[in-house]
Amino acid sequence: MSVQNEDIMHKPLKVKVRMDFRGVGKPGRFIFGGKQSDKAAEDIREQQVAVFRNVPIQGIHVEDIDVSAEVYTVRDEVTNNEVAYAPVVLMIRAENLEDVVRFIARDDFRKIEIIDPPNLSLSKYDVERLLFRVAEEMRVYRSLLDRKYNSR
Repeated sequence: MSVQNEDIMHKPLKVKVRMDFRGVGKPGRFIFGGKQSDKAAEDIREQQVAVFRNVPIQGIHVEDIDVSAEVYTVRDEVTNNEVAYAPVVLMIRAENLEDVVRFIARDDFRKIEIIDPPNLSLSKYDVERLLFRVAEEMRVYRSLLDRKYNSR
């Protein structure tokens, strides 16, 4: 393999990831205490943005966080309630493709765009590592769901 191909494979990635944080309104007791779904979504977005800004993630550098997109609401077909989503666009620099998997394995993940490099070349070993990382994230996600729904 030439030095040029080696540089392409190990060059950091610049990636734009969109996440939409879900907020479900809570009815108030009597007259006070209720929380609108859009306010709940904004609160969750603020909490997550604080985490992205302040908690280091190995192999990831968050370069920019865009919270300018408006909160939007949709009707949840299962519960027939209105649910709000607060979008966030993260511009991140990742050491490698496996580090990006933790962002796309989230419930709130919506879209990804690889900004740089314009082309990726993956060896057999790189693909194996990537698939292993995807499987690992799926196991963690299933475990979280299992704890969430079996603890009720």
